[in-house]
Amino acid sequence: METNITIALGCDHGGYALKEHLKTYLEGLGCTCKDFGCHSQESCDYPVFAQQAAQAVADGVCRFGIVVCTTGIGVSICANKVRGVRCALCHEPWSAQMTRRHNDANMLAIGAGVTGEKLAQEIVDAFLAAEFEGGRHQRRVDQMMALEDR
Repeated sequence: METNITIALGCDHGGYALKEHLKTYLEGLGCTCKDFGCHSQESCDYPVFAQQAAQAVADGVCRFGIVVCTTGIGVSICANKVRGVRCALCHEPWSAQMTRRHNDANMLAIGAGVTGEKLAQEIVDAFLAAEFEGGRHQRRVDQMMALEDR
């Protein structure tokens, strides 16, 4: 599992508590976290924080990104609007592993309203432990990323 890496974090008020939990968990694994907010449970707009975290991944400042809102849907849509980002919303570890292996995902979205802390840790572990397989999957990733140019 990659642990000596920098991970971008972003959330809204609905994902704040889980983001804080994951930040502590990741730092315990030896990861460095760049926290783009939000920084409280006060109502806020998730596109701001998801975009900042995604931009840090796209710019190479962070190796991976994790974004959290109540469902994970809004932050995943926002993150995927940033050129170079492949963000997958995962509800269990197998999907997190497969999106790294087959899609070379560089961001993970989690829904705090549907995913508890222990399961979120397992999802993050699976995401960080998996490696992109390349081969035939590279062709598909290239096709996926070419869609940005349309």
